Amino acid sequence: MSIAVFLKLVELPTKVASIIPFLFGTLYTLYAFDSFDWKNAVLMFLAMLIFDMTTTAINNYIDFMTARKKDGYGYEIHNAMGAYDLSPRLVRSLIYIMLALSTVLGLCLVYRTNLTVLAFGILCFAIGILYTSGPLPISRTPFGEVFSGLTMGLVLTFITIYIHVFDQNLLNLSFSDWQVNLNFNLKILIGIFLACVPLINCIANIMLANNLCDMKEDLVNKRYTLPIYIGKKSGLVLWEVLYYLSYIAIVISVITGYLPWICLLTLITLIPIYKNIAAFKVLQTKKDTFIFAIKNFLILNSCYVLTLGFALLLKI
Repeated sequence: MSIAVFLKLVELPTKVASIIPFLFGTLYTLYAFDSFDWKNAVLMFLAMLIFDMTTTAINNYIDFMTARKKDGYGYEIHNAMGAYDLSPRLVRSLIYIMLALSTVLGLCLVYRTNLTVLAFGILCFAIGILYTSGPLPISRTPFGEVFSGLTMGLVLTFITIYIHVFDQNLLNLSFSDWQVNLNFNLKILIGIFLACVPLINCIANIMLANNLCDMKEDLVNKRYTLPIYIGKKSGLVLWEVLYYLSYIAIVISVITGYLPWICLLTLITLIPIYKNIAAFKVLQTKKDTFIFAIKNFLILNSCYVLTLGFALLLKI
């Protein structure tokens, strides 16, 4: 297998959905806590990226092996196993290797921090595996958007923040005499949640756009996703509303002091995003318009990250 084919199998371009939350979490830590541990950051980044590639490979493997419709764009072109006639045994081996490597890196991070990171790490690993495999993968249910948005947009960002400030009483999980103790700073956690809403919504919308484009194939393959339950019209309304809620969350975060005022410049991105929303509402296909969900994620959140970065540089 060539490097190019491997990158197609793990769908490298889609890793922006984990890299941008990592970047935002890192910048938010510097802005809100003035703290940074480069060793923890490197371990977190590698574990996160490799595990993200692992779940994507598992998803492509499961889709290829269980597909009832063995023709068309999704099976023959979009899925690397069909496009390059990859051996299932080889793909399984790669999945095991990547899973083991990400696990080792995650445990190294836990060793340098505390058990709270282990708890969140186990949660992410469980969701990542169950998202694409098991008797009823989450991606084949109406809850795919919720789990993907919260896991990658909120939990991933929170872990990225936490590994730098685990000793500052943001959230502590401890075990003593068979008792589990959980202490947290609610005010700070509310601020982190509000700041993460654009990430949560845009990542959920990538999944929602994917499912809107695949409604016909999903019915054939018995994937009962959210659009199957609520219908295409309601799915498109939800897709649009989630973007608007992202901007509202940014405004609230600035007003409440959780984000610097310069982050309001992100509102400018509403202009191109509105155009992309209109184009996607006309036609929903993987080949032609799914890219608008990726573009919207990049446009909104890249600007979001940049404005937070400028706030740090200008010390606003």
